[in-house]
Amino acid sequence: MAWQQLHLQCEKANVDLAEALLLEAGALSISLDDAGDQPLFEPLPGQSPLWDEVIITGLFDNDTESRQAVEQLSHDIAAEVHASRLWLTAVDDKDWEREWMSHYHPIECANDLWIVPNWLTPPKPDAINIIMDPGLAFGTGYHATTRLCLDWLTEENLKDKVVIDYGCGSGILGVAALLLGARQVYAVDIDPQAVLATKQNAERNHVGDRLQTFLPDEFQSYCKDNDIIPVDVMVANILAKPLIELAPYLASLLKSQGRIVLAGLIEPQTESVKAAYQPYFALDNTHAFTTQEDHHWQRLSGTFTG
Repeated sequence: MAWQQLHLQCEKANVDLAEALLLEAGALSISLDDAGDQPLFEPLPGQSPLWDEVIITGLFDNDTESRQAVEQLSHDIAAEVHASRLWLTAVDDKDWEREWMSHYHPIECANDLWIVPNWLTPPKPDAINIIMDPGLAFGTGYHATTRLCLDWLTEENLKDKVVIDYGCGSGILGVAALLLGARQVYAVDIDPQAVLATKQNAERNHVGDRLQTFLPDEFQSYCKDNDIIPVDVMVANILAKPLIELAPYLASLLKSQGRIVLAGLIEPQTESVKAAYQPYFALDNTHAFTTQEDHHWQRLSGTFTG
């Protein structure tokens, strides 16, 4: 069975109306895409940021009756949402689950560290292979900020170290730290889904007994009741604003000469984050990762001097 897609380009203020009109017209699903080249950063739970110009696509049946109805309604919907563009496309029927899975493949990060989707066989069985479910939470290893942190972890001596993964997402950084020799990881995130994903990925990689997960308040309570602070290493792949706000707190969790890596930054944000961390850390050189879309992601690392 083939499908038809109705595409509309409109301003983000009109996206909710466009979605409602498409669903009312019988759309089976709705998807949103960037109409330009505007990066969006990983949102906090409950937030749903949108691009300024959005392409909204409704998927419809392609039988004769549906096709005629969509063609008749498309211009009315476009006028309602002040669409700047309108077009229709046909889509062949596919196994959509396998189509989604086909976009993921094993990737080598650095120093023989591989990320392997959980339905594939590691290409190098003797390498350090992190087996991941890419669909659970942010941090699959395919994003530049995660790659920057993974590269840093492979360069550090983690043998028998205790690590905090603050903003753990999928848990990939904590799992990597354990596979690289860390003794214990404490993983923290504000999103309960991330906490669940981290637990599942730790178990998938057979390190669940050495990785504990927490929401932030739970972690603070745990630290008060247990003698685990300070620790040796901190990884924090989140956003610039919370990184700046958390600087004193994250510093308080590290031993003297403890190591930290910070990511989730684009180039214009780096100096502000540096300023927040320089009172506590001797910072190393900034490292960058430029994507094919010319987005310039930055990584900071340093040694706690307190």
